[in-house]
Amino acid sequence: MSDNGSVRGGLGLVFDAVDGVTNIVEGMHRNIVWPPFLAIPRGRAPGIAGFVYACVRGVNKVLRGGVGYALAPSVASNTAGEALGDTSNEVSHEPFVSILNGVIGDHLEGTDNALAISMSLRVGGRALRLERDALMATLPDAREHVLILVHGLCMNDLQWTRTRTDGRAHSHGDALASALGCTSLYLRYNSGRHVSHNGDDLAGQLTQLNEQWPVPLKKITLVGHSLGGLVIRSALHAAALSSAAWLPKVACAVYLGTPHHGAVLERAGNRFQALAAWSRYTAPLARLGAIRSAAVTDLRYGNVVDADWNGAERFERHDDCRCATPLTEGPQHFAIAGTLSPAHAGLAGTLLGDGLVHPSSAIGRHDDPARTLGFRPENIRIFPATGHMELLADPDVYAQLEAWLCT
Repeated sequence: MSDNGSVRGGLGLVFDAVDGVTNIVEGMHRNIVWPPFLAIPRGRAPGIAGFVYACVRGVNKVLRGGVGYALAPSVASNTAGEALGDTSNEVSHEPFVSILNGVIGDHLEGTDNALAISMSLRVGGRALRLERDALMATLPDAREHVLILVHGLCMNDLQWTRTRTDGRAHSHGDALASALGCTSLYLRYNSGRHVSHNGDDLAGQLTQLNEQWPVPLKKITLVGHSLGGLVIRSALHAAALSSAAWLPKVACAVYLGTPHHGAVLERAGNRFQALAAWSRYTAPLARLGAIRSAAVTDLRYGNVVDADWNGAERFERHDDCRCATPLTEGPQHFAIAGTLSPAHAGLAGTLLGDGLVHPSSAIGRHDDPARTLGFRPENIRIFPATGHMELLADPDVYAQLEAWLCT
């Protein structure tokens, strides 16, 4: 992403934040001054206060337009440069942009903010052009077996490389590529969008890859961490519905700490938002809970298809109303979970799992048999004393991946 694009996107968020904070403060002002025995009307604060808040919004709108006009020419030229693959200035702010996309990525996309990440398959941090000639030039040693790794919420493709406790850098993707004799590709995407939208787009990317790969593509292996595993399940489901040509080539799908049935922290966040809405004085603060991205709210129960969330108010409390979406037939499916306790049956492991995902969710177990995912017992491993992010570098986790995928 260009520097000017980052500036424009960042300033756009500042203006959005000014509007949002103004609305929250005005809502609290209105609720506090309104007589307690009268119903609180919707809309602006009364009297001079309402005029002041309107002025703040007006000034903010003028400034937003002026800055956008001033930066437009330079952004256009830099966007063109980025299309040619100029990523020289990306590295310094990539983690920040990835986090931002995870938290408010749907808002960034909906407002055409330059900070919104576009989905791409990448090698060495650089996006691939999914055209045969370009792929041949970029990957002269392309193999007939492709390994694709999909990162989790608020992360990016570069973060598959982790530093182990011995100080050495390790990437499951690079190590597996060497062990399997395959080509490893890394997906980068806006992790704040709905899982089902990213799943559809990943299915489209794999269709292009299958058609344009420089050598006949015979085998695909998918590995997803956390939210990335849900994106993989969504893409496989979309491929099955459309009878995608690449689906029969998927031999294995591996899920590392994937919240197949949701994450505890998102359900806790939803409860906090509901509690804040109970009081007339704190109700405006409930809007802060609405900052959560579409993907974060998908994590409440583990949504993977449009029907899981379409037509529902995603910030309201409701029971699990997902469709029963089983593992896609064809590939072998493997699940790895971590726990913070020395033994996964311990109290810490039972309550916290790996710190973000409970083991029962990570291995697809559910009280409703229709929603229980059919992982074979031999395709499940639970690693004690292993946190959510440690799954990306733990030597025992890697050894298990290699044992499963090299057979």
